[in-house]
This record gives sequence, C-alpha cells and structure tokens, in this order.
Amino acid sequence: MALMDKMKAAAATAAQKAQEAGKAGQSKLEDVKAGRKTDSLLKELGAAVYAQRTGTATDETAGDIDRLVEELKAAEAEHASDPSDTSSDADTSGGSETPPEAPPEGGFKL
Repeated sequence: MALMDKMKAAAATAAQKAQEAGKAGQSKLEDVKAGRKTDSLLKELGAAVYAQRTGTATDETAGDIDRLVEELKAAEAEHASDPSDTSSDADTSGGSETPPEAPPEGGFKL
C-alpha cells in the first residue's frame, strides 16, 4: 500500500504544478492583451496629436485626446496595481550587453 500512497502524492503534486502553470500562462496572456490595448490607445493618441499639430484635426479631436489620455492612465494604474505582475524593469532588448573580458596580462596569445 505504500506504493499507492506514493503514487497518489506524486499525482497530487503533478496536478498542483499543472494548475500553477495554467495560472502563470493565463497571467501572461492577460499581460499581452493589456499591452496590445495600450499600444492601440497610444497609436490612436499619436494620430490625434498629429492631426492636431498638422491642422487636420476635427472638432472632436481635443476631446478624443483627453479621453485617450484618461484611458491610458487607467490602464497604467490597473497594470501597476496588479499583484501578479512579476516582470522587472530591466532592459531585455539585448542592447546593454556586458563588455567582453579583457585578455589576460602577460602577452599570452591564443
């Protein structure tokens, strides 16, 4: 019977890990959706400001800009207060690589 108990414990552990992975995946999906929404709002805001600056704005453009700014503020506040957010502010673009190691002193050549 000890073997059955071990198998049940292993199955329970596997189920728990699968559930945690599912939650992490769902969280990541929600982050991606929020990022896309923010990108869309920023694109709309940029278009409205561009129209305003180039003289092609309509009567509603100023109101649209105000609305988009408020929506972006709300999206930022919602994302900033998300306790499941585990991302860091570190730059992951690969642009700031560490410099290569200096060659050893003593005139060694490889």
